[in-house]
Amino acid sequence: MSVPTATGALLAEDGVRFAVRATGLLAEFNARGVLAATDVQVAHRLGRLGGETDEQVLLAAALTVRALRAGSVCLDLSAVDRTVLAEGDELVDTSDLRWPEPESWTAACAASPLVAADDATATGHPLRLVDGLLYLDRYWRQEEQVRGALATRAAAPPPVVDEARLRAALDRLFRGGPDATDAAQRRAVAVCTLRWISVLAGGPGTGKTTTVATLLAVLRDQDPSLRIALAAPTGKAAARMQEALAEVDLPPGDRERLAGPSASTIHRLLGPIRGSSRFRFDRHRRLPYDVVVVDETSMVSLTLMARLLEAVRPDARLVLVGDPDQLASVEAGAVLGDLVAAPADPEPHLDHALERVGAPGPPVTGGVTVLDRTWRFHGTIAALAAAIRAGDADAAVAALRAGQHDVVFVEDADLTVRDPAGLRALRDEVVGAASETELAALDGDAPLALSRLDEHRLLCAHRRGPFGVTRWAADVERWLLEAGPVADRDEEWYPGRPLLVTANDHDRGVYNGDTGVVIATPKGPRAVFARGNAPIAIAPSLLDAVTTVHAMTVHRAQGSQFARVSVILPPAESPLLTRELLYTAVTRARVTVRLVGSEEAVRAAIARPIGRASGLRRHR
Repeated sequence: MSVPTATGALLAEDGVRFAVRATGLLAEFNARGVLAATDVQVAHRLGRLGGETDEQVLLAAALTVRALRAGSVCLDLSAVDRTVLAEGDELVDTSDLRWPEPESWTAACAASPLVAADDATATGHPLRLVDGLLYLDRYWRQEEQVRGALATRAAAPPPVVDEARLRAALDRLFRGGPDATDAAQRRAVAVCTLRWISVLAGGPGTGKTTTVATLLAVLRDQDPSLRIALAAPTGKAAARMQEALAEVDLPPGDRERLAGPSASTIHRLLGPIRGSSRFRFDRHRRLPYDVVVVDETSMVSLTLMARLLEAVRPDARLVLVGDPDQLASVEAGAVLGDLVAAPADPEPHLDHALERVGAPGPPVTGGVTVLDRTWRFHGTIAALAAAIRAGDADAAVAALRAGQHDVVFVEDADLTVRDPAGLRALRDEVVGAASETELAALDGDAPLALSRLDEHRLLCAHRRGPFGVTRWAADVERWLLEAGPVADRDEEWYPGRPLLVTANDHDRGVYNGDTGVVIATPKGPRAVFARGNAPIAIAPSLLDAVTTVHAMTVHRAQGSQFARVSVILPPAESPLLTRELLYTAVTRARVTVRLVGSEEAVRAAIARPIGRASGLRRHR
């Protein structure tokens, strides 16, 4: 039985959409805003197809669909009120709703003709119940596919490695030895060399890119003929990966070993088929690479990870790189976080091999190594980020109020009014950075204009409303006009106009999320975008999907870094205000971060980690 598309009559009332024919529990949860009309319609359709009338089962089916829209892979029947609402459109007080008792709810679902048990041979059921987790069958199979691929790789004989050559390479590239400050990076390179699949986790500025570049040099030192693929979930992340690797300082001989591979999106790597959700490379036709490195893995969904794992050859190394504490994929799944958190069996043979190559340390499980030393920023920003990541609200508030130059906390400004009191410094910083960008753009100096563009960035959690990008972008535009613009803004492509690309354009080499700036040239205005040491310049008339960017969402900023960042926090009750969003926003800054909001909002965010239900996190 396939899961149907939700259709049916909807009634709009005060901005809430209701399923007209909903009754019982479905109507109650729909009326409260927990369920959307589409969730209810899917549950009704499943019930009719499978002959199921138990309203508890139909509620579970609707909540499972709702959970997928919120980013979860499945529905945890014992904790649904905590997981299903974690990333919804609005926070809802569900304490007085008629939540079914977990044990009877699970029993009702297990007895339903709609639900299969944990049996891979069972077919024809749209839902599957495993260890109290209710899945749409498709997502259970994808999760099993990921788990099975990981288990197969872990059980296979390890890659053949010349350990003496590996130790010599590690000694050459990490000159401080196994006890130096870069010992964690040395150990990570060794783990990734000695395993078929490995996870390199760490926050911004912890040396992940340097570690990857060193790893590639070490692998090519072992075998110069290795075919290497570099990939990321978005075009922007792929471009940044390529640029960052090119900037890593390595000895000349090792730098030459990095020549050849260029980064692409995972979709392009797998080869999309027009009009299909499948790819050219799959379990029947494997990717022709010996090493595949995926950056920004936190943004990879369960579905895409399943497709990638089936396409990578069993005798190819796969290295997954990313920060598990950042915002996860907009689609269902948080695979990187699951892999880092999931329990795994010890690997004594790997630990012994690590000692032999001079990379000793705590036992490695699941091929996961975590870099936790921050090289990019220090002081209060580092302390604030660590407190947020650890869920320590008291320490985070203390860091915000420490009075240090690198963290500024603007409390309780009334952001619902025009030009709130207390934001003069923010206005001056925005206007100053824009003016410097415009001056460089008028001079036609692309590198300087791009550098000035990244001096300061205004970030918001919301897109609309008094705390959103739309409002603050308009305010910034007004501030700039009132300050007396350097450039003539009557022209559409005025020098200094900051640009945001909103769709991939592979022909021009720009990608969704890229930022650039218009500069003056003898041939007319050109839009320039950073690409390492050689920015690319494009005639504006050739760009189809760009907009002016005076402010951007935290989601858009993921994967980017700015010298100074100002963050507009929404009220504490905003469902978008999560620990991961606050952590991602704070760690975009290299030098200074300014938080505009309330202590209540900060504490609410830290107390609200994104709850994505997944069976992969329980066991691998």
